[in-house]
Amino acid sequence: MNFLRGVMGGQAAGPQPTGAETIQKLCDRVASSTLLEDRRDAVRALKSLSKKYRMEVGTQAMDHLVTILQTDRSDSEILGYSLDTLYNIICNDEEEEQDESEDENTQKQTDDLCALFTEKFLQDPERITLLLTLLEEFDFHVRWPAVKLLTALLKSQGAQVQGIILVSPMGVSRLMDLLADSREVIRNDGLLLLQQLTRGNAAIQKIVAFENAFERLLDIITEEGSSDGGIVVEDCLLLLLNLLKNNSSNQNFFKEGSYIQRMKPWFEVGDDNSGWSAQKVTNLHLMLQLVRVMVSPVNSPGATASCQKCMFQCGLLQQLCTILMATGVPADILTETINTVSEVIRGSQINQDYFASVNAPSSPPRPAIVVLLMSMVNERQPFVLRCAVLYCFQCFLYKNQKGQGEIVATLLPSTIDANSISAGQLLCGGLFSADSLSNWCAAVALAHALQDNLTQKEQLLRVQLATSLGKPPVSLLQQCTNILSQGSKVQTRVGLLMLLCTWISNCPIAVTHFLHNQDNVPFLTAQISENLGEDERLVQGLCALLLGICIYHNDNSLENYTKEKLKQLIEKRIGKENFVEKLGFITKHELYSRAALKPQPVFPSPEQMLFDHEFTKLVKDLEGVITKAVHKSTEEDKKEEEVKKTLEQHDNIVTRYKELIREQDAQIQELKEQVAALSSQHEQMQATVAQQLSQIQQHKDQYNILKLKLGKESPSQGDGSQQNGLQTEELSQLREELDELRKQHAVLQTQLAERDALITTLQSSSQTTESPAGGSDNTELLQELEALRSQVQSQSSEISHLKTERQELLTRAEAEPSDTAPPSASAELESRLAAQTSETEKMKRSVAELEQQLAASTSTAAILQTEKEKLQSEVQESKKEQDDLLMLLADQDQKIHSLKKRLKDLGETVEDEDDLDTKDQTSDDDDEEEDEDDK
Repeated sequence: MNFLRGVMGGQAAGPQPTGAETIQKLCDRVASSTLLEDRRDAVRALKSLSKKYRMEVGTQAMDHLVTILQTDRSDSEILGYSLDTLYNIICNDEEEEQDESEDENTQKQTDDLCALFTEKFLQDPERITLLLTLLEEFDFHVRWPAVKLLTALLKSQGAQVQGIILVSPMGVSRLMDLLADSREVIRNDGLLLLQQLTRGNAAIQKIVAFENAFERLLDIITEEGSSDGGIVVEDCLLLLLNLLKNNSSNQNFFKEGSYIQRMKPWFEVGDDNSGWSAQKVTNLHLMLQLVRVMVSPVNSPGATASCQKCMFQCGLLQQLCTILMATGVPADILTETINTVSEVIRGSQINQDYFASVNAPSSPPRPAIVVLLMSMVNERQPFVLRCAVLYCFQCFLYKNQKGQGEIVATLLPSTIDANSISAGQLLCGGLFSADSLSNWCAAVALAHALQDNLTQKEQLLRVQLATSLGKPPVSLLQQCTNILSQGSKVQTRVGLLMLLCTWISNCPIAVTHFLHNQDNVPFLTAQISENLGEDERLVQGLCALLLGICIYHNDNSLENYTKEKLKQLIEKRIGKENFVEKLGFITKHELYSRAALKPQPVFPSPEQMLFDHEFTKLVKDLEGVITKAVHKSTEEDKKEEEVKKTLEQHDNIVTRYKELIREQDAQIQELKEQVAALSSQHEQMQATVAQQLSQIQQHKDQYNILKLKLGKESPSQGDGSQQNGLQTEELSQLREELDELRKQHAVLQTQLAERDALITTLQSSSQTTESPAGGSDNTELLQELEALRSQVQSQSSEISHLKTERQELLTRAEAEPSDTAPPSASAELESRLAAQTSETEKMKRSVAELEQQLAASTSTAAILQTEKEKLQSEVQESKKEQDDLLMLLADQDQKIHSLKKRLKDLGETVEDEDDLDTKDQTSDDDDEEEDEDDK
């Protein structure tokens, strides 16, 4: 510990050790100490020396520090010291604080040292994996230094570190977790780390995007105050730009996730736009760049069109136009807003139409296009702003024939309004002003109004300009050639030549008008044939291009300037090889390739503003064909003319067929619309029918329920409710049903009569069975039987009395002597007993006979009773069947009545029941009279 105190600043006797020796001892202590406190103190000392002795600490202590990270994971303090020391070795913070006057050699040495230690640290890729593992530690003193160290490594050796993180399991996910850290320092440094991680690596960009980065970043931007936020908003926007720029997959994911809609609130500015902070300007600038990334012309056309449509639908374009027309907006923000609106409307007809309808808040209101063109032709406006307005005008006219026609129409005599400033007037004013940049911008803008539009090229030939009082007006074409011949500035002549080449290209009528002026061809040949300086070479090349277009698109309507004569003129005055060489000056110019890269006109200075992007495409298309046209012989021209005529004929035939196909397509479209209308009507009818069927079914169900409830009333109501639905063709069927019902009615009447006869017969038989004779016989038998029984009982009692007397006599005889007993009493008694016994036997036999007769009568009565009950049940059943028949007859009568009513409603004559009854009564009376006569 005394040693460490000496190192940390304590005074010790003797010579002081050098920095390298001290660092060596500290490294030995880190490697050999067994106590955690000793290692921690040694690492703390190395950290304090790492900035001053960066080289020594880096070369001697790096491996020991990495070992500490691997072994002492349980102590967050020593981990923090080790990470801070490694960060100081690899990225010294003093580099950013060094004076600007420091020589380049020192700076280069510092950079070399950083690269050296980074390469040494990355010798083992597992060390990056170790750092990713340490990011999972929540302790601030571990997580924050780990984030800073990874950021420094990415800055120094980005590609190598990106490769290691990409193959590391869950490597990117661990880094994305930093955005969710509640400690703003770690979250903000995590943004810087992700910026370095996503730079130039599409694979990592996709992974970060699919780790829900867009949602988290937009939430942070909203939380921090959007455009009014601080540096954190700027870092989030820079990370979003890294993820979206040149990455079609992430752009599509951003659009499909409805994140474009969340950008609209960023551009809501108030009425008071004074005093914008530098950070707000930076934030809004990055936000506009983010919009431009989504609709950049370098993206695929389909993706760009989809984003443009989305921006219009969510109101983002409208919000940008509000900023465009607002007052007090800083110039650089206004310029970037113009560029952003340009790319949002480029090639999108809906967005272009909306932009054409935007008016500036002035009195009177003026179209936004007019206000912007006023800035473009005003030489006092900033150069970048004028370039942005030109780009906006070009994007407004890109693939917009409707807009091109509206711009050209403002130049035509019939549409000029003297009381208002139009776009055409501003373009003509800029075309002929004294400012060469205004000349160039106006010429290029007018050329875009003619791009790929033959109709507007012909319409522009009608434009007449008043030069001065007392002189006749001249055409716009003639005025352009007059300015060319006057020898103005190179920038002006280049702009006019580009306008003329675009104008007469693929327009034979314009070529004829141009050649009709006798001064134009001699001027062009003179310009091409002269040997001028470097500055004039581009003008010579453009003159050669213009003359070549006059040859290639010549319809030979002028005898003095046919194709053949113009080629002979070139061969005599210029020479074919010289002409082709001068033509090649255009593509060899250093500014040509720069303009061909992208549509936006971006130039370092106004003097270098010479080429337009669309014009470079025209040169590329025409250079080869003009060279061939100049070198062709007369015979080849004739053959080519014949081929052209044949092709024209074929084209005419094709055109006719196309028109026929268009007409047929229109007819087919009309028929399709009719079919669609009929289909919709059919579907509606089907829906109506289904609805009515369901209603009918409901009515049927209700009818059945009512029928069950109301009995007889519901069938008549049901029949009455349906009679309106009968048709005339059902009459025959109804008549047949009526006849059938009548027959059934007659049959039922017959059956009813038979049943009545049967019931009468059964009732008579029942009465016969219950006659009083049988009952009286049974009663007499019973009475006689009872009398005999009573006699038998009296005889039995008398016999019992006699037996008792006899027993007394016997007892008495035994008690007295035999000679004294009277024999006569005993004999008399015996005789009486025998007589009573015989009489009793007779009576018993009579009783038995009477009982037999009574049993026979009883069985007969039981049989008769059974038959009676059977007959009574048959009578009840017959009565029940008779009631059923009556019910059926009532139903049949009701049906007959309803059918007659239907027939009457249908206009048929039906005989009423009263008539039928009268007839039946008459027939019955006749039958009775006949019966009486017979009697």
